[in-house]
Amino acid sequence: MSDCIFCKIVSGEIGASKVYEDKYTLAFLDINPVNKGHVLVIPKKHFDTVLDMPEDEGVALAKASVKVGKAVRKATNCEGINLLHNIGKAAGQLVFHAHVHLIPRFSHDSMRLGWDRKQYANSAEQEEFRKKVSEAVGK
Repeated sequence: MSDCIFCKIVSGEIGASKVYEDKYTLAFLDINPVNKGHVLVIPKKHFDTVLDMPEDEGVALAKASVKVGKAVRKATNCEGINLLHNIGKAAGQLVFHAHVHLIPRFSHDSMRLGWDRKQYANSAEQEEFRKKVSEAVGK
């Protein structure tokens, strides 16, 4: 896509601090990192979200994310890593090109992930949602 910043990075039109590249993916430092060493892993082809990707290309993105995640852990000596996909505007996706955030985490950092947890009203409601999701998966 001509107006996609990540596509421009893939094409070389815009520079990036690349840390890894293979046939299907590219990984580079986030320009606005949560912590130093925060990396984005993207597919080279444009897909709005990871859910729009064909399975084989999604697997390639996952493999690259694991490989780069191990490198981020080693390079930053972090205590943990958040591996995140923000899928859709409501989930906080800002750039509509599929990408994975690899965020090195430290017990003293200021990033917080939190949400209000919802309970199912009863086991019947839980079973209703189990059936809906299971059927949507195709099982």
